[in-house]
Amino acid sequence: MPAVFSEFSEQSVLAKIDTGAYTGALHYSKLEEKQGKDGSRVLEFAPLGGTKTIIIDEFAIRYVKSSNGKREKRYFIDTIVVIEGKTYPIILSLANRGDMKFPVLIGRRFLRQNNFVVDVNQKHPLS
Repeated sequence: MPAVFSEFSEQSVLAKIDTGAYTGALHYSKLEEKQGKDGSRVLEFAPLGGTKTIIIDEFAIRYVKSSNGKREKRYFIDTIVVIEGKTYPIILSLANRGDMKFPVLIGRRFLRQNNFVVDVNQKHPLS
């Protein structure tokens, strides 16, 4: 599914729909938790494998079970995704998906909240 994350890039990226995953995941190439100028924690990362660094101060840390069954610490962010010209809020974990075919994974939480229906007989129906 083509998706645009305009906070990070104006270019469309292909996202994989994964009804087995509860939340989605966004690829990063560099990630570092730092102390902000006011003493608060900030997160600095390069989304979608790009070189542009984003700094945010609103994020959550949770432990999730990854596809290989191991529990791992993940950073979660709130952002916006544009699909077929319509804008949706989405919560994504930051994950290094460099070895994966798709830089973004969209999970069932987002699909359910926005009343999307998955037709498993179609491949890239929105493209």
